[in-house]
Amino acid sequence: MLSNVKNKIVKRKHAIQELNELVQKDSSLLLIHYSCESFYKINDGRTPRITSIAVRYYSTGQTKSFSIHKVAEKKGKLDKIEDHYNELEKEMLDEFFQFINSHNNYNWIHWNMRDINYGFEAINHRYSVLGGTPIPIHDKNKYDLARKIVDIYGNYIKGHPRFEKLIEKNNITKRDFLSGKEEAQAFDDKQFVKLHQSTLRKVDILHSIVERIIEDDLKTDSTKKEIYGLTPQGIYELLKENWGFNLIIFLVGAFISGVISVVIAFLLQ
Repeated sequence: MLSNVKNKIVKRKHAIQELNELVQKDSSLLLIHYSCESFYKINDGRTPRITSIAVRYYSTGQTKSFSIHKVAEKKGKLDKIEDHYNELEKEMLDEFFQFINSHNNYNWIHWNMRDINYGFEAINHRYSVLGGTPIPIHDKNKYDLARKIVDIYGNYIKGHPRFEKLIEKNNITKRDFLSGKEEAQAFDDKQFVKLHQSTLRKVDILHSIVERIIEDDLKTDSTKKEIYGLTPQGIYELLKENWGFNLIIFLVGAFISGVISVVIAFLLQ
């Protein structure tokens, strides 16, 4: 029991420290999110097609986006996207990997982009299928916010989908936001602009979540007991992170110091 609490506290401190260090070097920090075809509707074994990717510079808030409809517009094929999907997707990913090549030493904050179903590996594989040569991002440069938030807050949201419920709990705007089911429907309906707008919104939301964690202002369903545990060390960590506790310690220390000074002065008379 005590070892579990200690491990939880260590993981929490490490996750917070890691995130703070990333933000301190915000000139080389990016946030990424992407949308794709629903893998639940694919029956022929191929990987989902990528529809749009959004990458935001943390320091400036400027966002670089890559999307099927933007490439189609440049090539005069907006009304023929479905007929030229592989060609358009390949060109979109060409642009994305050129961006990676010039930002390969940057750190990337993402949400659950960790496997072949949905993640960097899925994008890499899709690009290979289309004839491209992926440029890998080193794992040490990837920060999965979805996992780290569990390290910090534990079971931070009761119920699913967690991402949406966390957004709602913190009153973060959901304008243009599409749920997973809505994104799948938008793809089927060939509403690629809506998919792109949703991707842009989600990378903006990731930025807001990171800022709230750094400012210790993220609202969750976690109790203090779930976060810290009811042990002496857990209680100490809780009090240490509370500015009121630090103020009390300072005042008590100042009072004791004052008393000692008076006693010493009296004894030396």
